[in-house]
Amino acid sequence: MSRSHWRDAGGGLLVVAVTVLAAWALARGQLSPSGTAVRAVADCAAAVTLGLAVVPFLDAGRHRAELVGAASAPLAVGAAVWLLAELVRLIVATAQAASLSVGSVGVSTYAQFVLHTAVGRAGALSALAAAVACAMAVAAPRTPPVAVAVIGVVATGMVAHTLTGHLADSPLGGLSVAAHALAAALWCGTLAALLLTVRHRGQWARVLPGFSGLALSSVAVLVLAGVAAGLAALDAPRDLYATGYGRILVAKLLVTVALTVLAWRNRTRWLPAARAHRATAGLSRTRTRVELAVMAVALTLGAALAVTG
Repeated sequence: MSRSHWRDAGGGLLVVAVTVLAAWALARGQLSPSGTAVRAVADCAAAVTLGLAVVPFLDAGRHRAELVGAASAPLAVGAAVWLLAELVRLIVATAQAASLSVGSVGVSTYAQFVLHTAVGRAGALSALAAAVACAMAVAAPRTPPVAVAVIGVVATGMVAHTLTGHLADSPLGGLSVAAHALAAALWCGTLAALLLTVRHRGQWARVLPGFSGLALSSVAVLVLAGVAAGLAALDAPRDLYATGYGRILVAKLLVTVALTVLAWRNRTRWLPAARAHRATAGLSRTRTRVELAVMAVALTLGAALAVTG
């Protein structure tokens, strides 16, 4: 990964931090900033890992192998960050469940939480998925079939947490949250993967049409599943402004609308220019960074919703 990639990652962390503070203010004390931050980092890292496994399939023929190779190192780093964030998330969740400070959590307490609670087991499954994805990125052959296997592993790890959230007791709500999370990760993570792997104007011209179709499908699933999950989580319309969950949900909805408008603008202007080789690689990277910044806000607000109660 280049120096510019690390700068982009630092910028993303800054966006996450600012959004966590905004979510904390909206929730008025009904969420843990540390729990929200670590969940947001884990969710963003998982999305990037998923996107890096998906991105080679946006190109074809001999060019696909080139993207597989370009994605291998970022994939290992993304999965490692995801694994670390999941382990820290488990420590934070253990501390909260046991009413302890993070530094006071012992090995025995940690093990009991992981083994004997649904949240702990879900977290362990996500951490295992991250570890397997990292190992495959480092040791497995760099081939499309391996990328497909990584996609399955990452998707399993991401869905695990949705089965123990606010809507765990609602089959429709739980399914909606899982579909919403995967669609968001596919859209956001694949765009991040393009920033990490696509280097020149010709590549942007080849892969952007495929990404545009993928994004359109992801947005459709994301919106439908998000509406269903929101209706299942709220008891009455007044909850949208009377509860911390509702206020964060409204903020996330507004950000999602803004993101959708931005994405449609890029689809109608940037995509034709890139396809015709009229958009430079620098312009494509700039547009990608702007869209990813808004995506980071949306993902962080989604993480805040998961821990608000």
